[in-house]
Amino acid sequence: MSERLGHSTVSITLDIYSHCLPTIQREAVERFAAIMGSNG
Repeated sequence: MSERLGHSTVSITLDIYSHCLPTIQREAVERFAAIMGSNG
């Protein structure tokens, strides 16, 4: 991702976008739980 965005290092990308990770992870868990709940 860093390369595609043109960042010289991965740390730049993480500094800019790390605040998004908890939200993305939470949404992924909620979606997974919804899928598993509908099949179970």
